[in-house]
Amino acid sequence: MTEPRDTQDAQDVQGVRGVGDPVSVEALRKLHSARANSAYDRAAAMCRHAGIERDAAEIVPKSPAGRAANALRLSGESITGFTERAPDPAADARCARNAAAAAALAAQVAQSRDDRTEAVEALRAALAASRAAAVAAGGTAAGRDPSLNDAAEATEGHAVAAARAAGWIR
Repeated sequence: MTEPRDTQDAQDVQGVRGVGDPVSVEALRKLHSARANSAYDRAAAMCRHAGIERDAAEIVPKSPAGRAANALRLSGESITGFTERAPDPAADARCARNAAAAAALAAQVAQSRDDRTEAVEALRAALAASRAAAVAAGGTAAGRDPSLNDAAEATEGHAVAAARAAGWIR
């Protein structure tokens, strides 16, 4: 007989990572949080590389740099919210999606100033990571689908490697 679990643990999700065993929403939070933080760090590094300062953020962005800085600011605020709310796979996946979108914006600005092949590949990887994060956050099992989460995690890893190869991050 198993020990009783608290209400939070009772919100298990089946099949994460293809194992078939239930995984708690807290485990999903860690997965989405890691991906959100990776994308945020990537976005921040690409902004630095492109010379975009944090104070370039505009409430109503009028330039690509302003959009990238504002997206970075907003995703940072969203990531901070991880510790202020109960785990929610859908909301947590949306946070990771937003950070990946911020990184895609930053990659567009960085690539516009860098026409090397590595820069083009880094932009493509950032866009793919943003799309995969959006797919993982969407649908009926938002943030809970193991294959979509795995794909988002893999494309985030590829985006980091491509940005590193382009010299955008260290």
